[in-house]
Amino acid sequence: MAENKSEVLQGTLDLMVLKTLAAMGPLHGYGIARRIEQISEEVLQLNQGTIYVALVRLLQKRWISAAWGTSENNRKAKFYSITKAGRKQLEQETENWQRISGVIGRVLQLSERN
Repeated sequence: MAENKSEVLQGTLDLMVLKTLAAMGPLHGYGIARRIEQISEEVLQLNQGTIYVALVRLLQKRWISAAWGTSENNRKAKFYSITKAGRKQLEQETENWQRISGVIGRVLQLSERN
């Protein structure tokens, strides 16, 4: 992976997928991955294997649903949508992420004692 690229932190991909679907509406897997990369200004890179494993996991938890449709390039594709349970989970995950990232930020701001 290139120096300026970052790996997705464990546990954050589900949150980013849910947020993307909540903001954008139904998307296919490739579209979700590209949107996350675009929003990250290409800092995050998601391969198809990574995104599809997350989509299967979210489907199993019933936080998203799927339906077949036609993509922009006229190909058959599975489109994913966030469910009511997924919106509730997104709210909980967002609150947790904000709390944890705030704690990490405070720890990183601590000055070293000599």
